[in-house]
Amino acid sequence: MPPLGRLYEVGDRRLMLYRTGSGGPAVVFLPGAGLVGLDYINTHDRVAEVTTSVIYDRAGTGWSDRAPLPRTGAAVAAELSDVLRVAEVPGPYVLVGHSLGGVYARLFAARFPNDVAGLLLLDPFHEDLTADAPQEVLDKLEQMKRPEDLPDLTAEQLQQARVTLDKHFAAWPDDVRGPLVDYRLASWRNAMLEDNNLYDEVSDELRNAPALPDVPLIVITAAGHDATQAALWSEEIVRKTHETKLDLHARLAASVPRGEHRVLDDAGHGYPHEERRDAVLHAIDDLLTAAR
Repeated sequence: MPPLGRLYEVGDRRLMLYRTGSGGPAVVFLPGAGLVGLDYINTHDRVAEVTTSVIYDRAGTGWSDRAPLPRTGAAVAAELSDVLRVAEVPGPYVLVGHSLGGVYARLFAARFPNDVAGLLLLDPFHEDLTADAPQEVLDKLEQMKRPEDLPDLTAEQLQQARVTLDKHFAAWPDDVRGPLVDYRLASWRNAMLEDNNLYDEVSDELRNAPALPDVPLIVITAAGHDATQAALWSEEIVRKTHETKLDLHARLAASVPRGEHRVLDDAGHGYPHEERRDAVLHAIDDLLTAAR
């Protein structure tokens, strides 16, 4: 059982969803790849002070039932619609989509426009991000599609990772910290599996999706240092990626009448909702005000 929330029957699977607060519009968090609903619990708790707030785990991640990964964006969007209905969370919703979750938020909004009151995209992936990427980047991305080729972590590596994760989750509630650390150690391949089709199949879904509905939209670019990205890529590649991302995010925000682009120079890609929780909460509050 999940440390918070409960499992809801959706089709032939059970999905973890946790809701607190009251009123509307409800704010729904869509995790990035490798993250789960409880990664956003601190921000969720603050949002729940002013409206209904929802975190959940997609099938195949977190405390939801297993599912073959990767999945199409259409399947994830339909699943989210179903679990919100089964959990009796009334719409329309303010969707907060982070990274890969931003992709799914866009596809949900395109498919269910009447169920969306606002969109906050936290450093979202964009389908044209690698259009002009150097071959070095494309080669590494291709290698990362094969997590099954990576060796299991040794006992020493697991212990080192546990120490690092314990520090990372130090600000999380006690009843959440331990289960989150255990989950991360047991499922570190999930992030690589879940976005395995991101650069082709899911990107094509975005290109062919209907336009976003005319709802308030805020796109936040995390342009600060990110330890994971720094470990994967050279400084030059990170710099060029940030430049490309800034341009794409600005264009995405400008694609709707009430779109706005904001930049955080002091937050990285992985946890902008923790590094600049104040800015994320401010954006959510702005969207709630506009939606109401």
